[in-house]
Amino acid sequence: MSVDLFTFVGMFSRQMDVAQHLLTKGAAHAETLGETGEDMLTWRLVEDMLPVSFQVMLVCNTARWWPARAAGLAELESAPMSLTLDGFHAALAETKAWLGTLTPGQFAGRDDVVMTYDISPTDKATLTAAQWITGFATTNLYFHQSTLYGILRARGAKVGKFDLFPGGL
Repeated sequence: MSVDLFTFVGMFSRQMDVAQHLLTKGAAHAETLGETGEDMLTWRLVEDMLPVSFQVMLVCNTARWWPARAAGLAELESAPMSLTLDGFHAALAETKAWLGTLTPGQFAGRDDVVMTYDISPTDKATLTAAQWITGFATTNLYFHQSTLYGILRARGAKVGKFDLFPGGL
């Protein structure tokens, strides 16, 4: 399968803006409830799901790991789930800045490079770089971004579809 892997870099970069925007709106809503932005990081959609901090961590780390892996580059250090609200904002900004340094040439000819990664404590998968980016990484990024959005909506935050396009269409 041949795809322009570099085109996903811009999409991942825009998602850093979305996460920043949702965190800002979520923290503002938390304050209307008498809570803090730090409290908001502990909110969950349902009790057995992971909290906002986990969702943001994976949005950030998906954009750190998969473009680097697809391009054969060293990954940025992973953002931990234990960051503060300001720490998540900084990590998302750092990720976006790093994505901005990537070039099309770094991805050229890498579509069919076979890569094997652990995707859970018990599951390992072997796919081409194109399959990882188009099938796994993009789905994973949007899943965790949507879960963040869902948690905020469930807590009453005034977020809607257009909050997923903070930079415009």
